[in-house]
Amino acid sequence: MKSKKDSRRQNSSLTAAFLSAVVLGSIAVFSPACSESGTAQIAEAEPAKIVFISGMPSHPSGQHEFKAGVILLSRALNEQSGLPVEVVMNHHGWPEDETIFDGAKAVIIYSDGNARHPVNGHEDKMDALVKSGVGLMCMHYGVEVPKGPQGEYFKQWIGGHYEAGFSTNPHWTAEVELNKDHPISSGVPGFTANDEWYYNIRFADPKSSADILTGVPTRERINRYIHWTPAGEKGLGKKQTMMWAVERPDGGRGVGFTGGHWHRNWAINDFRKVVLNAIIWTAGMDVPGAGVSSEAITEAQLNENLDEKKEMVHVALPSEADLTQPAAEPKDYGWPGKPKENPKK
Repeated sequence: MKSKKDSRRQNSSLTAAFLSAVVLGSIAVFSPACSESGTAQIAEAEPAKIVFISGMPSHPSGQHEFKAGVILLSRALNEQSGLPVEVVMNHHGWPEDETIFDGAKAVIIYSDGNARHPVNGHEDKMDALVKSGVGLMCMHYGVEVPKGPQGEYFKQWIGGHYEAGFSTNPHWTAEVELNKDHPISSGVPGFTANDEWYYNIRFADPKSSADILTGVPTRERINRYIHWTPAGEKGLGKKQTMMWAVERPDGGRGVGFTGGHWHRNWAINDFRKVVLNAIIWTAGMDVPGAGVSSEAITEAQLNENLDEKKEMVHVALPSEADLTQPAAEPKDYGWPGKPKENPKK
């Protein structure tokens, strides 16, 4: 016959066994699914939603191909990168249905600027998105807005903007250097590309952004002057910033990229990679160590989805001839709104 002490000891053992079974059962219910070998399988991450806005048709065929460029970049991210992203697009301006922004981690704007900027009239919505931590990246002409209220927004949102009469926009061949300490530069050793590389950007004061992509303009490398400014002249022979990135106090991120005039340049692998890296970084994600993967772009793909223009041209792949164009004749200062009493000295 068991003593009371033995009964208590047995009951304690039974209770411990029961609790152990409950705990193990709970682990079995709530732990990740296991493979036959017993290796835990990591649940798939929720895809990061990235919203692209392409601008209205602009410039001759093969230039400012916002829609076609956005489609190429979206395809690379959605189908080729292997990253957990969901890219959605709205072409030819600001979306009529703003629910497209619901759940977005980043908004990428590739468009004309100033009076044709998609954000015009929607500053409050964009500001609310930014203040909620949504990333914002603007590309090429999309970094240009007037100084004043819009300029101040852009200094907050992406760290700076192109300012008429201060910034400049020649076409030139840049031997691009990357900020190796920044994730956006991952897997990009540097490259050479001819583009309408804006420079002398009006940055926030004090400067809040990091330089990502830089190059040195010279007279010999400039093959076309458009809006030429005193600051552009002073910038010759000095390192200039063509992509910058900011981590904002609201927790979001902002990027400005001044390239993207020539549609052909999306077929330059490292040109495309640094932009894809920047998009992923803007969305708050980790950039892969080797950079964002994408497939080479063919000449046929470059000519898909081009905007209908008065005269359509066939877009050729980038070539050595693009990089060795003869230097343009220097021109006098001039830009939209330039005062007549301010001639070149």
